[in-house]
Amino acid sequence: MGDALGVPVEFSSRAARAQDPVTGMRAYGTHHQPAGTWSDDASLTFCLAEAIAEGYAVRTLANNCLRWYEHGFWTPHGRVFDIGITTREALGQLKKSSPGACPLVGGRDEMSNGNGALMRILPLAFYRPEDALLARYTRLVEASAVTHGHVRSAIACFLYLELTGYLRAGLSPAQAYAKMCEQAPTQFTELGILAKEVNHFERLLSGQLVALPESTIQSSGYVVHTLEAALWYLLRYETYAATVLAAVNLGDDTDTTGAVVGGLAGLYYGEENIPAVWVKALARRADIEDLCRRASQSIVGAGAAPAPTAPARPVPNSY
Repeated sequence: MGDALGVPVEFSSRAARAQDPVTGMRAYGTHHQPAGTWSDDASLTFCLAEAIAEGYAVRTLANNCLRWYEHGFWTPHGRVFDIGITTREALGQLKKSSPGACPLVGGRDEMSNGNGALMRILPLAFYRPEDALLARYTRLVEASAVTHGHVRSAIACFLYLELTGYLRAGLSPAQAYAKMCEQAPTQFTELGILAKEVNHFERLLSGQLVALPESTIQSSGYVVHTLEAALWYLLRYETYAATVLAAVNLGDDTDTTGAVVGGLAGLYYGEENIPAVWVKALARRADIEDLCRRASQSIVGAGAAPAPTAPARPVPNSY
């Protein structure tokens, strides 16, 4: 949903969004798509969910991503209209590799730290969340490395998924953020993550992110910026709609910022608090709901214990 809100205004400036803020689903715009159209962010998220539905393996995820790139698998209207540079390079390399080759072809250089892994990682929050720390981390490292092989992208995905776990356990955004900041240093030590990489998340993990002025929050394609922006808006706003719209109106990489914060806000506020008019406009809604059912059945069938359901939030009156 957050992705679809951001698609029509992707690459627009913050100043442009201040003059003409997004208030709901728009049509056309940057990519000339109908209202409710989602981009590569959601497509690759669905490729991961599809892999989970099939009995998760990283090779299945890689094959699904390649099917999306080559054949329009899990696109809203049958074709790919948006793809990040690092993702395109990785999938191009995967296309040329032999069927049995390692699918972890994502760039490992520092410039390969776009948000293309973070934007699609959310389904792993539901897959075997009861596993030990190292097992969870190893799984997400591999899932990230299909397109993004640098450890910084993996750390961002790890923090995001840890936060989703706290939200699923019923904590408020402020409580979940505080717990993430408290637990992360010990977890990094246990996982052997080097301090030089942890330092890139110092501002995020300071516990003081919410106190920063909005002017310091960036919405570029850099993975650290995207994670900071998602958390800042989750902590600052009190409804699903207000959270996601404010994040989209930050400008620049609007679809990915919207997608990442939308995942967190959706978990906390629940489907019942998403404006019905947005849900109605969403492309392939029935297919998405079917995918969710199939992935859920696969997870339960594999013996993974579902997390407790968070209490319902009041439906906002302003949307």
